[in-house]
Amino acid sequence: MSQKLLGAVWLIFCSFGAFAQSRDTVIRGKVDTVINAPKKATEAAPEKFYPKIRKEKIYNPDTTHIPSLAVKRSLIIPGWGQLYNKKGAWWKIPAIYGGLGALGYNIVTSQQGYKKFLAFYRIKNLGRTPIATDAEYASYIKYKDEYTIYSGQSLQYFQEGVSTYQRNFQISILGVIAVWGIQAVEAYVEAKFISSFSVDTDLAMKIGPSFINQPVYAMAGSANAYIPGLKITFTLK
Repeated sequence: MSQKLLGAVWLIFCSFGAFAQSRDTVIRGKVDTVINAPKKATEAAPEKFYPKIRKEKIYNPDTTHIPSLAVKRSLIIPGWGQLYNKKGAWWKIPAIYGGLGALGYNIVTSQQGYKKFLAFYRIKNLGRTPIATDAEYASYIKYKDEYTIYSGQSLQYFQEGVSTYQRNFQISILGVIAVWGIQAVEAYVEAKFISSFSVDTDLAMKIGPSFINQPVYAMAGSANAYIPGLKITFTLK
């Protein structure tokens, strides 16, 4: 009897083990099938990221433009160097010749006034009307009408007139030299920039709101206070 009971228990135990093993196998198969199931054809593949390719800056110096040639031309003929540079020549050349013309006119008038007042000074210093034997007679005949107008002036007046016209003449000469030299230097500098630098025309500008990085004052109830502003960014693409 005990042997039959022991055998029955053993059969029941074996049947439970077989049932448990088959159930685990089915569950694992279902799980594996769900996890490893292929994706549906309707799902779209993720887009690949490609970094933008930026155009490299090209440096194109004007090697055919010679600064020394520009300054040599300006020294020979004022404005020739500016005409060679072709930048702003439409207003630089008239300005150069306008200045030189004004200085040249002042040179001529100052020289004429100097000679005239020097003759008046000598006639006045003579103390009488010059006669044919006097050295001042030719000047008196030349400026007789004008001297009659100024005859009532003192000798010091004529002396100051001589000094004034002489000083204006000298200043005008220096002005011509200065304008001549400045326009030659300007032509050289302009040619140097043309020869050495090239600016890309693809210029981008961006404007946006911003704040000053550092606090400039303290407000009540606030530890830091910033000033709002606009940020302008220039970019060469």
